[in-house]
Amino acid sequence: MISKQDFPSINDRPPEGRKDDGTPYKVLIVDDSIFVAKQIGQILTSEGYEVIATAVDGMDGVEKFKELHPNVDLVTMDITMPRMDGITALEHIMNYDKNAKVVMISALGKEELVKKSLLLGAKNYIVKPLDRKKVLERIASVLKR
Repeated sequence: MISKQDFPSINDRPPEGRKDDGTPYKVLIVDDSIFVAKQIGQILTSEGYEVIATAVDGMDGVEKFKELHPNVDLVTMDITMPRMDGITALEHIMNYDKNAKVVMISALGKEELVKKSLLLGAKNYIVKPLDRKKVLERIASVLKR
């Protein structure tokens, strides 16, 4: 009879998306692409993070951040969106809470916008197409600071 002990699992390690007390980090995803928002959500929930809300543009993102504050541990923010772009939304969030942890999501070739967002207070950035390992590494590095 084969038992579970015969197959050590990578799942034996604690999920990255949990705080020391075992509660999940709460994430707000702001992206106008349903596909990208869903992809980020799946990557994060697979590691124990809790996606508490998604927003379709910067304006919606700022409103949801204020609504959920202080229960947002991290925001992923797309740079290019309709109504209000990610950089403007980042400025609003940082003015509301200077300690907010925001990770920008950018398409290739947007280096100037990424630099600007880091100067405005973004804690890190992720380049599309999304790479699961990089997404988890960059988000964990921001939350563990």
